[in-house]
Amino acid sequence: MSIRQRTIDAIEHRATDSVPYHIRFTKGAREKMARLYGNPNFEASLGNCLSVYRARRLAEVRPNVWRDEFGVEWDRSVDADIGVAVNTLVTPETLSGFQFPDPDDPAIYTDFEASANEFGDTLAVAKLSYNLFERAWSLAGMENLLTAMIADPAFVHELLDRIAEYNLAVIDNVCKWNIDAILFGDDWGHQGGLLMGPHLWREFIKPRIARLYQGAGASGKYVFLHCCGRVQELFDDLIECGLDVFNPFQPEVMDVFDMKRQFGDRLTFYGGISTQKTLPFGAVSDVRDEVRHLLDEVGASGGYIAAPAHAIPPDAKPENIAAMIEVLQNQ
Repeated sequence: MSIRQRTIDAIEHRATDSVPYHIRFTKGAREKMARLYGNPNFEASLGNCLSVYRARRLAEVRPNVWRDEFGVEWDRSVDADIGVAVNTLVTPETLSGFQFPDPDDPAIYTDFEASANEFGDTLAVAKLSYNLFERAWSLAGMENLLTAMIADPAFVHELLDRIAEYNLAVIDNVCKWNIDAILFGDDWGHQGGLLMGPHLWREFIKPRIARLYQGAGASGKYVFLHCCGRVQELFDDLIECGLDVFNPFQPEVMDVFDMKRQFGDRLTFYGGISTQKTLPFGAVSDVRDEVRHLLDEVGASGGYIAAPAHAIPPDAKPENIAAMIEVLQNQ
């Protein structure tokens, strides 16, 4: 069975000969593993099941400061992978005059152009980061946006509508490429629950993501979501909106085995391997036991893509990462 077909079967909740998997690294963790293996290109032989291409334009404008296509600047002096937004571009007074980027700008799709539709034996995924809530707070400021959900809801509705319209145009564009899925990135949670609570999420977020997910689904693409935090109270809503695959499936905030029992016939889970506890602090035997348990229990009858819950952090032990890779590769 090809890796791509195995992944499709898993998403379609069919039993597979082995569980597909995908391993992502932060820069720090990648450097450690390159030293351990003595190979800077070690990722090419991991056997990952996804090829992920970003619809985004990003350029370094000052040392350690990167500007995206919206004009948001991200300081990466501490967090080298994502960074911290350092400018505020939109207020209720300036929103009407704020110029959104052109969704037809070829620079946004350079990842796709470079691939030339040759994705190999993997599931080809277009990644749309900061696609709604995250884009709104990156433009307006997190505190400002959350406060406005109560104090100025009209502003929030208008801002989210404009972001959704932009992303619908991006979805139309990426669906012209030979891709299988769209991965939406939008964190709504923290370790204890939803940032804005379920009532405000259903008022502001749900109607727009339903449009985005249905736009992808109408083109025959699987819908993936990366959303951190304790957000499992939304799983029924997300399934209703058209979600196929949920990530990161964090064992620190949800019982992953219970989630599979409750939702595994309607939702595929992607993640599950602890990046907060087991990989940085466990023993090699703990890692092997955890990964095997996930493969056996969550991976049974499809509906699972095994993976670390997040891109592996720099504090993960290299020997633990190597043990995880060994178990995944030798199913």
